[in-house]
Order: sequence, then C-alpha cells, then structure tokens
Amino acid sequence: MKFNKKNIYNLLFVLLLVLFFIPSTRGLMQIGLTRIFSFSPSVVKAEARQKVQSYDWKLHGVNTTSTNFSSAKNKVVLINYWATWCPPCIAEMPSLQKLYDVYKEDVVFLFVTTDDDPELFKFMEDKGYTFPVYRSVSDYPKPFIASGIPATYLLDKEGNIVIDKVGAADWHTASVRETIDALLE
Repeated sequence: MKFNKKNIYNLLFVLLLVLFFIPSTRGLMQIGLTRIFSFSPSVVKAEARQKVQSYDWKLHGVNTTSTNFSSAKNKVVLINYWATWCPPCIAEMPSLQKLYDVYKEDVVFLFVTTDDDPELFKFMEDKGYTFPVYRSVSDYPKPFIASGIPATYLLDKEGNIVIDKVGAADWHTASVRETIDALLE
C-alpha cells in the first residue's frame, strides 16, 4: 500500500473511530473533542431573561461551608450543575476554574453535584480544582431545573438569568469576563 496524503488521512480517521469504541479511551476522546468545539456561551437578550423566583435553597458544602442561596441575593452568581463522570462537564472545568480564580472575591460560585465524596475528592485533587462544591439539600429554585448536565447559569444582582447554558462551554473568554465585569459595576 502506497502512503500518500489521502491514505494517511483515511488511516488517521479510522484510528480515531477505533479509539471511540475502546472504552478506556472513549471518555478522553469525548473530553478532547468537546474542548476543541466549546465556545463562549451566549448572553440571553434582556427581554427574554427569566428571574429567580425564590432564594430559598439549602446547599450542603462538600469542600466548603454549607450555605443557603438566600445569602447570594443581590450578588452576581454563577451556578454550575456538573458531575465527575460527565465528559462535557470535565471538558469545561478548566475554564470554570480559571474564571473562579479571577472572580472568586466578587462573584458567588455554586458548583452543584450529586457525586459521592470519595470520587469527588479524588477528582478535585487530581485536577487541582479549588472551586466550592455543594450538594442540594432542598429543591432547586425555579427556573434552575435543567434537563441535562453541565448546566450553568449566570445571574445579575437582581436575580435575572443573564447566561443560561446547557452543555459544555468555554467560560474563560473575553466575552464572559466582559459580561461579568458589566454585572459587577
């Protein structure tokens, strides 16, 4: 078989497909491709924004102190629903950690999961993540009930949802930082 450009591309394509079918590499492939194709989330138009209906939401702190969502009232808030077993969640975590590192003093970050402690602590330690993780103790306030994960919401100080993103995104972009900076003014 002669190795020309076309044959090499075909061979690489077949290799990529094979890697997707091998269980031990499937997740890594999904994470890598999700990172490549993740873009900055869109801002919801002002007239289409939903408002938080209730701030009564108890959260158990896994690696931080427990809190009630009511303590976030009148603040800029970022809520992220995620899991350690979710490839799109894992793909967007580095950008969320960077965003957290920049805004942790000014924005309330709530990373909400249902994962068990051993897996969660191992994941956080292996990846070097330091963001605060919570478990919901009471029902999620409306309109945060998402149909899938990851699901991320950025709220302004009045409780309006400025960004509503289900699926992976790149959260450490100029667009997101400009939006947060404007909300903090």
